[in-house]
Amino acid sequence: MLKSHWENIYDTKQLHEVSWYQPTPTTSLALIEMLNLSSEAKIIDIGGGDSLLVDNLLQHGFKDLSVLDISGKALERAQHRLGSEYSEKVKWIEADISTFEPDTLYDIWHDRAVFHFLTDSDSVAHYVAISSAHIKKGGYLIMATFAEGGPFSCSGLPVQQYNEESLPAVFAENFETERVFKEIHLTPTGNEQGFIFAVMRRK
Repeated sequence: MLKSHWENIYDTKQLHEVSWYQPTPTTSLALIEMLNLSSEAKIIDIGGGDSLLVDNLLQHGFKDLSVLDISGKALERAQHRLGSEYSEKVKWIEADISTFEPDTLYDIWHDRAVFHFLTDSDSVAHYVAISSAHIKKGGYLIMATFAEGGPFSCSGLPVQQYNEESLPAVFAENFETERVFKEIHLTPTGNEQGFIFAVMRRK
């Protein structure tokens, strides 16, 4: 059911029509660059879909990139946009985060798309367990979620809101928070959406 919902979203909306669209994911890129990791760092973008983050990371010289999304259509669109020369440099993972079983450890786990859709405690606990187990010790979790006062739903699905205290608290057992802040995202239709960004380091 959830997969068909997202396949329909990507079948009926173009890249620039979805509310989360960013011509350049400036904040995510800046946070990744600030970590000063080598070009060999393993980076995964959770719910990356056809986001332009992977394009920019390739341009910045990162060589070990993965993009996970529940929608095969979204991943196909991203691959088509990049062309075969660049898309072949990326590992594309069509999977639901609730059943995702990583086969490696990551230096950076980035998520600006999925975590706030997890609205029950079991799903949140599973996400925390999976990310904690598959981020290297000393590696980073970069998380962005809808902030308090922001949307209560997105693309027809309910979302969980967080603030500067509640988001790091969810991951506090396994991660030290290095930075947390609120940012306003302007949607393609001109609406403002509050996001909480957090950079957390695996203990």
